[in-house]
Amino acid sequence: MGKYNPQIQVFAMKQKYPQFKSKIVDKSIIFIGDLLVKLEFPIYKVSIEYRENLSPIVRVLSPELVDKAPHVYKDKRLCLYHPENFKWRKEKLIANEIVEWTASWIYFYEVWLETTKWYGPEAVHNIEKLEDE
Repeated sequence: MGKYNPQIQVFAMKQKYPQFKSKIVDKSIIFIGDLLVKLEFPIYKVSIEYRENLSPIVRVLSPELVDKAPHVYKDKRLCLYHPENFKWRKEKLIANEIVEWTASWIYFYEVWLETTKWYGPEAVHNIEKLEDE
């Protein structure tokens, strides 16, 4: 594979999610934008950091998440997938996977707020190991 151009990430996001703005910082691209998952739910402002071959960092900027929400790391990053079930590569597009998974996470989070049950997909994993990833 040749050298990957991060501008492809920016182009794909502009095409699919024009409400997201991007900022390039070193080898990272930070996308910030709003997601309305369902009319009854609030609009969520999220930040997605593309870091080439490192897993993207996804955070909800607003509304503030409740303490001890499921599938959130201690540093407030969302856990969208188990690293053993999905391997991120820089050639994958944030617009094709990560934004959609973030929207799904928001949906299941809103349902969890109402029911206290997480209906989204889950993988059994070692919490101590994941907190360091």
